[in-house]
Amino acid sequence: MSSARVEYIQPWWTYWLHNFPHINLRFQPIDNTFQPEDTNYQQSLIFLGCVAAAGLGLNLLCLAIYLSCLCCCRKEEEEESKRPNSCCVTWSAVAAGLITCVAVGVGFYGNSETNDGVYQLTYSLYNANHTLGGVDSLVTGTMGSMKSGLQMHLARLDEIFATRGDYVQTLQFMQQMADNVIKQLLGLPDWEDAKVDLAAIADQTAQVEYYRWLMYLLLLIVDLIICLLACLGLAKQSRWLLTTMMVFGVLTLVLSWTSLGADLATAVGTSDFCECPDKFILSQTKSFIGADIVHYYMYCNQTVANPFQQPLTIFQRSLTTMQIQIQGLLQFAVPLFPTAERDLLGIQNLLNSSEASLHQLTALLDCRGLNKDYLDAMVGVCYDGVEGMLYLCLFSALAACAFTVMLCAIPRAWRQMACRERDYDDIDEEDPFNPRRRISSQNPNLTNMQSFCSYSSSMGSQSSLHRPAPALTNAPMSEYMNHTVLFGGNPRYENVPLIGRGSPPPSIYSQQYRNRYSPSMRATYLSMTEEQRRHFGNDFQA
Repeated sequence: MSSARVEYIQPWWTYWLHNFPHINLRFQPIDNTFQPEDTNYQQSLIFLGCVAAAGLGLNLLCLAIYLSCLCCCRKEEEEESKRPNSCCVTWSAVAAGLITCVAVGVGFYGNSETNDGVYQLTYSLYNANHTLGGVDSLVTGTMGSMKSGLQMHLARLDEIFATRGDYVQTLQFMQQMADNVIKQLLGLPDWEDAKVDLAAIADQTAQVEYYRWLMYLLLLIVDLIICLLACLGLAKQSRWLLTTMMVFGVLTLVLSWTSLGADLATAVGTSDFCECPDKFILSQTKSFIGADIVHYYMYCNQTVANPFQQPLTIFQRSLTTMQIQIQGLLQFAVPLFPTAERDLLGIQNLLNSSEASLHQLTALLDCRGLNKDYLDAMVGVCYDGVEGMLYLCLFSALAACAFTVMLCAIPRAWRQMACRERDYDDIDEEDPFNPRRRISSQNPNLTNMQSFCSYSSSMGSQSSLHRPAPALTNAPMSEYMNHTVLFGGNPRYENVPLIGRGSPPPSIYSQQYRNRYSPSMRATYLSMTEEQRRHFGNDFQA
């Protein structure tokens, strides 16, 4: 059987998928023959979808365990430990982006290949349907002309040739030939059922393929957009964007596993059909077409005889005999019966059109046309179609891996952002070197001046303080703060000369300040205005 089929060779991937274990829902192995009406065979394909569902459950379980460990095992990280975690999040995002790009590229190719295969299948089915429709119309038209047109002309000629018995016998012989032609045409198979089935299959397949192609196109675009937005959220450290992308990532993960199960089941079922399509086609066409006709069109070689050769030969001989009789009547009867010429020419034109229909019918019934459509359909389904399904399975697997990595990276990035905010909030508000205190010290309207006398008990007597040095400059404090902050330095008063201050130089009396002044006093001093500091310096010198 396989040696006779020269143009169609089963691809290796359909052979591998056909040998894939077929197990029903009761975990019993079954036959891998393509039987879509069998319940056990349907369960074997559903079992593949259940395997993908189990993979989805395991994937979600692993993600839940990872997130639980990440939330429950929080430790205070030092500055040295934050850098490796940040690199881990960065590389995870890069890996997820690269895998998603590869998956989308594979998905586009697989979607295009599958669409090309299904288009080739539907195109071949429409061509075969057109051929069968042409055969049916030719047979119907020839039979109608033989029954109605020929009989009408013969009836009028029978009245005209009533006085000539030999001419009447010729007309009777022509009627027998016409009945013989009708009998041979009735012996041809009725292609109406096959034509209806092919048209229904082609229309339904084209409609399903359109929605399948559109669904995968949207899925590919959504996967790419979600990955890009997730990377943008990690770069911008946007919590709401990361939260939204995490929700959509979980939904896309579910869709990826679902598409993987559907594609795998479809690929295995199609490979079972591609392994032995002859048996399935014979079982589907045995009710209205003979097995010898199906074999003739599927193999189309010299070893298979043409089942239409005998009726077509009889049809041709009958037409030739009738044309010879009409030529004789035109030659000998028209001079005697001129009124018979019109009917005889009408019969001759009818026979000529019937002969043209015979030639067209012979060409349409030849195996080469339908066999080419059959092989094109098989190549489209078993080569491009199944190959595209395998690429779509690879896309689903890669997309699931990419979104798993992304879902693992987003919570860790969230945790790092929370740690940074917590470290920033833990800064002492009373610290004079706090950036917030620097900003408030430059704006006197933000803080209220407290009475310095309230701290007299902690300062001790003013007489115990050393006499401060004279002021070096009258530049305002804001100028000093602006210069210090502008050049990236910390506004530490102990490290720079005094600018516009009436108090003693902290570089000289810093140790005494630390011993005598409490932190609250220093914070209050920093919050004073320029005039208040000068007043405080004059009182201090006095």
